Amino acid sequence: MHIMDIHEIQKYIPHRYPFLFVDRVLSLEKGLSIIATKNISASDLILQGHFPHHPVFPGVLIIEGLAQASGILGSYSSENTEQETLLTEVTHTRFKRKVEIGDVLQYEVTLLKKREPFFWFKGVATVDSHIVATCEFSAYLK
Repeated sequence: MHIMDIHEIQKYIPHRYPFLFVDRVLSLEKGLSIIATKNISASDLILQGHFPHHPVFPGVLIIEGLAQASGILGSYSSENTEQETLLTEVTHTRFKRKVEIGDVLQYEVTLLKKREPFFWFKGVATVDSHIVATCEFSAYLK
């Protein structure tokens, strides 16, 4: 298993602040799965307008965080740090709880199958071991 800080994460995906939604990788098994986190902070720009009096981290950005985690998994597994990763489909998406300031969002992504250059993943996002969102998605990695 491999652990990454923000500096190493940026070697594997092109995203940067304010559109980088992975702060740390806790576990990475090449070609299998990844567990990563995002700390939800009052300084996150999106929370200043979503919603000003009761900030909630947007569900679409939770899915984006899962997709970014899958990009790290795919890039690390192929050892091609110049790899392009594009989200191609999101299915079976469910939102169960809201994510607020102070939460630590944990992404768990598992590779379901691959037929290169397409990869299929299952993602689960949790806060304090409570599921906040689930989805299945595919991506083009080349």
